[in-house]
Amino acid sequence: MSDAFYESVAIWSQVVASILFIFVLVYLWARFLAPAVLASQARKNAELAEAERRRDEAHDRASIATSEIASAEADAEAILARAQGDASRLHDRIVSEARAEGERLARNAGGELERSRAVARDELRAELLERALVIARERAATIDPATNKRLVDETLETADAGAHG
Repeated sequence: MSDAFYESVAIWSQVVASILFIFVLVYLWARFLAPAVLASQARKNAELAEAERRRDEAHDRASIATSEIASAEADAEAILARAQGDASRLHDRIVSEARAEGERLARNAGGELERSRAVARDELRAELLERALVIARERAATIDPATNKRLVDETLETADAGAHG
């Protein structure tokens, strides 16, 4: 057998060994590595899906919170508007009641003033009449009989003229 034959066997043995090595690599890849890669990819995809689901839930919660904030702000504005309206109506009512009470008190005070004036006039008349009577009695005690007769005659004439008049 010649050297060429041995060389040929050596080359073919290397080719066969290489082909067997490739088949073993393909078998190991298909049997162990590909499932591991696929499992890892599936885990990463599941993690990604879970992260996306959590992101979507967070986004939904943020949207709900934003709408609740907007609703709360609208409620706060409505409450503020109602409070301002109530305060304005209450202010107007209090001012109106105070004005009415002031007018009533002024009318009552005016009536009381008129009553007080009437009482004061009556008291003044009574006092003046009393003084006039005291003065008249004092003067009457000092009138002589001739003056007395003249005054009585004048009074009778005035009363007679008033009765016929």
